[in-house]
Amino acid sequence: MARLRFAMVCASNNNRSMEAHALLEQNKFEVGSFGVGGHVKLPGPTAKAPNVYNFGTPYQTMLQDLERQNRELYTRNGILNMLRRNMGIKPAPEKWQTSKEVYDVAMTFQERVMEHLVEDMNGREQTSMKRLLVVNMDVKDNHEEAANAAPQALLLCQMIEAAEDWEDEIDEIMDNFEAQTGRRPLYTICFY
Repeated sequence: MARLRFAMVCASNNNRSMEAHALLEQNKFEVGSFGVGGHVKLPGPTAKAPNVYNFGTPYQTMLQDLERQNRELYTRNGILNMLRRNMGIKPAPEKWQTSKEVYDVAMTFQERVMEHLVEDMNGREQTSMKRLLVVNMDVKDNHEEAANAAPQALLLCQMIEAAEDWEDEIDEIMDNFEAQTGRRPLYTICFY
């Protein structure tokens, strides 16, 4: 049976999606990660002053910029370590809407992100009718929650990949996942 391709998707392709991406990659999954927002936003010196970058800006560039701004602040809040982790996975954040890659499963970590992804998929010309399972598992956007959710994302991906036909077994997979984790993800199916 062919391996499935997984996409981890968040608003800006930094924390939750990259934590899950790293763990899936360590476990030999074929995985990518993306953001659906307009820009990559990182916390700034205040909640009203985030650091904003374009998708495609190298993580190295972001790291150097934040070190110049306030190394102590961004070390203390974990942003520099997060960017170093991200640099070990891929060069720069990618945007879902501009990706030409085809995946079997897209996992989101916020319902609003799932809505953006589904809206994008429904707006695309459907040429191959290849199925895309879109799953949302709500996770707060902080380092601790991202680290706690990544093993659950891995478990769910393992369960989906182990199925003979995930489309026929998805309700049972979700029931088993909920029994093991206490989480009940939302899901839908889109087409390429």
